[in-house]
Amino acid sequence: MIVDSATMESAEEEAQLGQESEEENSELSDDELQEAFAKGLLKPGMNVLVDRPKKLVNNTEGLKQCLADFRKDLPWVERLDLTNPPAEDVLSKVEGKVPNPTNGNVNADDDFQREMFFYRQAQASVLEALPLLKKHGIATKRPDDYFAEMAKSDQHMQKIRKKLISKQMILEKSEKAKKLREQRKFGKKVQIEVIQKRQKEKKAMMSAVKKYQKGMTDKLDFLEGDKKAGKDSAQGPKKAMNKNGSNAKRKYKDQKFGFGGKKSGKKWNTKESFNDVSSFRAKVAHAKGAKGGKKGKGGQNKRPGKSVRRKMKSRS
Repeated sequence: MIVDSATMESAEEEAQLGQESEEENSELSDDELQEAFAKGLLKPGMNVLVDRPKKLVNNTEGLKQCLADFRKDLPWVERLDLTNPPAEDVLSKVEGKVPNPTNGNVNADDDFQREMFFYRQAQASVLEALPLLKKHGIATKRPDDYFAEMAKSDQHMQKIRKKLISKQMILEKSEKAKKLREQRKFGKKVQIEVIQKRQKEKKAMMSAVKKYQKGMTDKLDFLEGDKKAGKDSAQGPKKAMNKNGSNAKRKYKDQKFGFGGKKSGKKWNTKESFNDVSSFRAKVAHAKGAKGGKKGKGGQNKRPGKSVRRKMKSRS
């Protein structure tokens, strides 16, 4: 198609003329508005924008056509959709209670009833879907040796593992540091208490020395403080034993010698006891043997042999 240059130039001139005429009309309209405003013909509130109601078109045929385009005749395996009522409430039926509604008439304000309706509907869907899945050869149980592919790589998981281990080590270090700080605080506290006790004892001793120097007291017990403490610690078991009860040795001595004071003359010699010599044994008194044997060195009997001493020990 060949277009003449003269025709193109004429078309451009007409377009320019049309634009100029529109501008002139707009300018005229503006001039008219200015004149009307100057005369007082234009007042506020005269020009009001009115919202016109939106016209709704119920295109039923078009909606049906769109729905037909959406619909596709696919097998159930591709869709996996189920439309079914909730399962029967067997528990309430066995207990003799009134079963909950199964046709969807559920009180929306009753939370328990609504949730139980959803639960039984899901139960019915499972009971209906499992046979269909089995029929189409779709597995519903995971095998024992099934390993799912990780969404993240092994390198990424190793980084996460290292980060977790580092965090755990940091926590352990902080716990150890905390325990050490507590132990140091406790040791410092004990040390302060010991120092305070020593200072207190020193102060008491200095005050006692000053009193002695001034002549206020003539006792020097404060110089034997450590010795008394040692004696108390050494006599501790004996005191405890005396508190619990006297031992056998103490009982025997009490029975033999009494508890002090006058013994009512039990150990005094009398005329009869002085003249009675029946219990006197010359051999025992003069340390003589059974047959008047030879005396050893120093006027004592000879020591028996080793075998005799063993027999004597075994007899005792």
